[in-house]
Amino acid sequence: MNVQQKLALGMIRTKLNLLTIIDSRKAGEEAFKLFCTPVGKYTGIEHDVFKNAEALQFSIDGKMVKGYRCNHPRPHKVLILHGFSSSCHNFQSYAEPLIRKDYEVLAFDAPAHGASEGTTINAIEYSQMIKKVIALYGPVHGFIAHSFGGIALCLALEELPHDENTKVVLIAPATETSTALENALRFVGIKNPALRKSLDDIIFKMSGKETTWFSIRRAVKNLKAYILWIHDEDDDVTPLSDALKVKQDAPPNVQFDITKGLGHRRIYRDDTVISKTIKFL
Repeated sequence: MNVQQKLALGMIRTKLNLLTIIDSRKAGEEAFKLFCTPVGKYTGIEHDVFKNAEALQFSIDGKMVKGYRCNHPRPHKVLILHGFSSSCHNFQSYAEPLIRKDYEVLAFDAPAHGASEGTTINAIEYSQMIKKVIALYGPVHGFIAHSFGGIALCLALEELPHDENTKVVLIAPATETSTALENALRFVGIKNPALRKSLDDIIFKMSGKETTWFSIRRAVKNLKAYILWIHDEDDDVTPLSDALKVKQDAPPNVQFDITKGLGHRRIYRDDTVISKTIKFL
């Protein structure tokens, strides 16, 4: 972390701590907005697999969502879902072998990411986007989801028709929202329990659900899909400890693959992980 980043974090910490003393509700609102705001938008390479694809777009909640449909039409469709502060363009290494396998590939930038509109996103909004993609371009038979995309997908699948023939690959999924909030507060350097309570209150007011409800461990019990869950021991963003609790539950439709030394982001770029994913689907 450079000096500018440290100064920015210090300013955020000071602001939220002061707001918590004055008005914990407003502090919670500020913190929630901060945690729902991606760090910049993808401005990298538009890979050939997407350049040569059909460009798609649709509106949801007044925001234009943009993405691609590759190798259309094909009977077997796979939807790729990126993580927080990422883009579908980071997953060209999955799209290419899926096309060679004669699958149709759908890939979108979530709201507030890449070419799509918006400045903030939460798991409910991402799951709503997934449901609309399927309504417009489905049915979808397979899914690849990294990090934040993982919990959004599991929430969506709870409300979508699917069966044991539906295949899902979760790569370092954000297993517990409670853990994500705790880690974010720890990263900023805030220990005030009043702010955490305010965040929980905002989530409940927005969704009618407790923070703990936004959990893959909870959701997976309601899923029929056959799931390959790939997670790394050294993941410092979505900790393996949360995934191991799901593993201990021994859901019959979930197969776990624990890696070492790949962390949270290198894992989805790893050739072995890509190969296992394509083979599974």
